[in-house]
Amino acid sequence: MTQDHPIWSASVLTLFPEMFPGPLGHSLAGRALERGIWSLDCYQIRDFAIGRHKDVDGPVCGGGVGLVMRADVMGAAIDHVLAQHDERPVLLYPSPRGKTVSQPFLRELAEQRSALFVCGRYEGLDQRVIDHYQLVEISVGDYVLSGGELAALTIMDGVVRLLDGVMGKPEGHLSDSFENGLLEHSQYTLPRQWKQMDVPEILLSGHHQQIAEYKFQQSRDITQTRRPDLWHAYEANKQAKKQAKNDDKY
Repeated sequence: MTQDHPIWSASVLTLFPEMFPGPLGHSLAGRALERGIWSLDCYQIRDFAIGRHKDVDGPVCGGGVGLVMRADVMGAAIDHVLAQHDERPVLLYPSPRGKTVSQPFLRELAEQRSALFVCGRYEGLDQRVIDHYQLVEISVGDYVLSGGELAALTIMDGVVRLLDGVMGKPEGHLSDSFENGLLEHSQYTLPRQWKQMDVPEILLSGHHQQIAEYKFQQSRDITQTRRPDLWHAYEANKQAKKQAKNDDKY
């Protein structure tokens, strides 16, 4: 069944629109796209290029290696996309110097009606474009990609799976890593024994409370070992909540 109006809409400004929807045309995201739960529109930046040679970039002012995407080209492209929206979308610019994307950020973005991803290439965008349109710079990690397209796809995937009607069970994502501040516990399935390794007996016991406690302890142990930064943040948040609860008593 197709929805009349999508819950969430994504627009993309890119030099490579053929990269979309890419992997998001398959599995959960692909089926949700077909059903109209979310929508995707891509715009070719080169359609707004300047001059006979259709330039979209220029040399770095002050000297330096590489090219920078022109302010006039990007401004015209962004204005065109904004004119297609009744309400201003969230303007996102994937960039290695941006704030790292987190699960809370994805949840916030999923609650918005639409987002525009401005995908840079070369040395990125002229800073004046970022300042004028107040683009939100976001990063998917401490590494550098060739452009913003893969980062945009990653963020879209994280958002789409949170939309109502995408996952089989609405609560399906609640046990995911980061949802409660911890990494997810280990998962097992059939067969019960494989290469002399057994599924933990507790998971087959049918004691739901004990299973929940086991999974929670696993999440704690895995987070503490693999992501001490997350573990410290989890503990600090727990202490803050405890303190706030004590303060409410007085």
